[in-house]
Amino acid sequence: MSEASSELPSSKLGTKEHWDNVYSSELSNFEDIGDEGEIWFGEDSVEKMVDWAVENVPQSSNPLILEVGSGNGSLLFALNEAGYPPERILGVDYSEGAVKLARAIGLSKTAEHEGAHKISFAECDFLKDYPKPLDVDGRNGESQWDLVLDKGTFDAMALMEKDASGRSPADEYPTRVFNVVKPGGHFLIVSCNFTEDELREKFGGAGLQYHSRIEFPSFSFGGKKGNVYSSVAFRKPA
Repeated sequence: MSEASSELPSSKLGTKEHWDNVYSSELSNFEDIGDEGEIWFGEDSVEKMVDWAVENVPQSSNPLILEVGSGNGSLLFALNEAGYPPERILGVDYSEGAVKLARAIGLSKTAEHEGAHKISFAECDFLKDYPKPLDVDGRNGESQWDLVLDKGTFDAMALMEKDASGRSPADEYPTRVFNVVKPGGHFLIVSCNFTEDELREKFGGAGLQYHSRIEFPSFSFGGKKGNVYSSVAFRKPA
């Protein structure tokens, strides 16, 4: 697909109403029985992304970390458990229910991992607004980030309703990601809707440079080989 986000059909997975309903239900379940909800793409994807971060954006560099579409916060909690300072981590989601769920889970983890409740979660429609900077070390924080993460968010955006000309709102996403990555910083994405080549074309076209990839299990069908998920890391030129 040369223009993948424009060719994907619209779906309820691309609507805010769907995700508001999902997280409202998951928040109720968490409050009733302590179920933290679905981990998008599974625990393996979280482990692989954390391993990549540890190797390429180490904790010792004290990075500012942003996840776009953070859902229940599972990836950010895992990064905190791996030693990344919680005060320098922000997750944003356009669903208020997701933000409430992530905050509640963070508070519940305080006993087992002291810093979880210090991770910031905020409501933000990334295609319309940029996240507000963290107030780091008592100062007004920076609006750009050393590491920006996406685990399925670009996929959902690509399923949004298109405009009259057939253009997808997701087409604006790569440029907006470029704008929030600090020069010399990284963007790591995991996708189930886009191939590695499509991701490289989309985000490379916005000015990000290919850095590396995460290997996921592959499959063969009809004589062709593919991956269950695609994951590419990019770097913004310094």
